[in-house]
Amino acid sequence: MTNLSEKTTMVVGASRGLGHGIATAFADAGARLVAVSRTAAAFPARNNTSGSIQVELADAGEATAAASLLDRYAPEVLILVAGAPPYMRPLQEQTWETFSLNWESDVRITFHWLREVLLKPLPPNSRVVVISSGAALNPNGSPLSGGYAGAKATQRFITGYAQDEAMRAQLGIRFATVLPQFAPLTDVGRPAVQAYAARTGLSVEDFLRTQQFPMLTAEIAGTALVKLAQMDAESLHPAYVLNGAGLHQVT
Repeated sequence: MTNLSEKTTMVVGASRGLGHGIATAFADAGARLVAVSRTAAAFPARNNTSGSIQVELADAGEATAAASLLDRYAPEVLILVAGAPPYMRPLQEQTWETFSLNWESDVRITFHWLREVLLKPLPPNSRVVVISSGAALNPNGSPLSGGYAGAKATQRFITGYAQDEAMRAQLGIRFATVLPQFAPLTDVGRPAVQAYAARTGLSVEDFLRTQQFPMLTAEIAGTALVKLAQMDAESLHPAYVLNGAGLHQVT
C-alpha cells in the first residue's frame, strides 16, 4: 500500500471536518479518490502530481448506498467518517430521539458498509478504517452527548466483528478503528468543547489548556490516515487513538 497512486480510496463523509481533511490528503498523495457525502464537497484545484477526485452525492445511511458505491468503485482503501454531530445536552434535557441520534446514524452507517464489504467482498489486501471517537474510551463516557460514547464504542465492536469474519473467510481484508480526540475546529468538536468548557466554568481556551494531548486538526488527521493506509498489513493494529501528535495504538 506504499504507492497510493495505483489505489482507489473512498472516503465516506468527505464534505467537512476530519473527513474533508482525510479526503484531501489522499488525493494529494496521488490516490484515485471517491469523495462520498450528502452535500457537495469542494476541494482545492488539482495539479499534475495529485490524484483524481470523483465526488459522489449519497446518504451513507441508506441501506442501498454502500452496495451501489462499492460495486461501482471496488476501493482498495475505504474510510468511514460519516455521522451526525451529537446533541449536546445533559441527560435530563435529552429526548430519546436526540439521545439515540448517533446510534441511528453512525452505527447504522458502520453496519451497512462493513456488511457490504464482507458480502461483496472488497479485493484482497484492502484496508477499511472506521473513524469512531476517543469518547468511546472514556471511563465515564460522554455525559453531555447522549448516546454518543456508546454508539462510538459499538462502531469499534462492529469493526472487530468484521475483522473476525474476514479472517474466517480468508478474505485478506484488514480493518482498523481510529478514535480521534478533541478536534475543536470541526463541526463535531466545536460544540463538544464549548459544552464541556461551560460545564466546568472555564473559557474554551482555558479548557483546551487542561487537556493532556495536542489538539487534532483535519490536516493532521489526513496525514495520519495516509500513513495508516501505507502500513504493511502485518504492522496494522486493530485500533488507534488519534490526536495532534498523531496515531497511538490502543492496547
